[in-house]
Amino acid sequence: MGVNFSLEGKVALVAGGSRGIGEACAIALAEAGADVVVSSRKLPELEKVAEEIRARGRRGLALAAHIGKVEESRSLVEKVKAEFGKIDILLNNAGTNPYFGPILDAEEWAWDITMNVNLKGPFVLSQLVAGVMREQGGGSIINMASVGGLRPGGQQGIYSVSKAGMIMLTRVMAREWGEYNIRVNAIAPGVIKTRLSEALWKEPSTGEAAMRRTSLGRLGEPGDIAGAVVYLASDASSYVTGDTIIIDGGAA
Repeated sequence: MGVNFSLEGKVALVAGGSRGIGEACAIALAEAGADVVVSSRKLPELEKVAEEIRARGRRGLALAAHIGKVEESRSLVEKVKAEFGKIDILLNNAGTNPYFGPILDAEEWAWDITMNVNLKGPFVLSQLVAGVMREQGGGSIINMASVGGLRPGGQQGIYSVSKAGMIMLTRVMAREWGEYNIRVNAIAPGVIKTRLSEALWKEPSTGEAAMRRTSLGRLGEPGDIAGAVVYLASDASSYVTGDTIIIDGGAA
């Protein structure tokens, strides 16, 4: 029996799909055959991604929603179900990192915002989507974590804690939802050149230091994550759940 990476007939929801990793993954899911709904707070950026999806012959839909707000997540899932009738794939890619500095100096607002968007938001959205997946007989949920959730990095303490929580949330959901044929996995990127991670690579000295820490001698691009997302979304990974795939160029 051959390995099946095809997503023909599947419907994917990408939260945080307007740019960077989310955009690259949404387009890759479409190229593998899925119809794709992209969501984030700002509709204009999403519409451009939806156009790219439609250009590949798939149905593409842009829906504005803030996953840090429960009612907006609930409305998002209801709209996707009404439009497509099902949700086969959820990519929890929405995230934030509003505070860059030592936790000793961190204020409460930084903790609350980071945990609300990076951990509570994916928890609520996954609950809602899992309800749909249970009814239809299964699905695949993919959570975007970070190598920061596995080992502490400089000046990103709160973000790292939120991503460590994401990794454990992935394991718990995988254990509890396996009986419904819902697989839940995470991806832990290293330094990827996106707007969210600019503090880690934009300054030449910082970027060069980050490159030297990798075995491949380069920083990651959003497209470097997309292949793993397609794998985890497809039947090629049918016996994979509760795992975290590290994609960091072999960083030391």
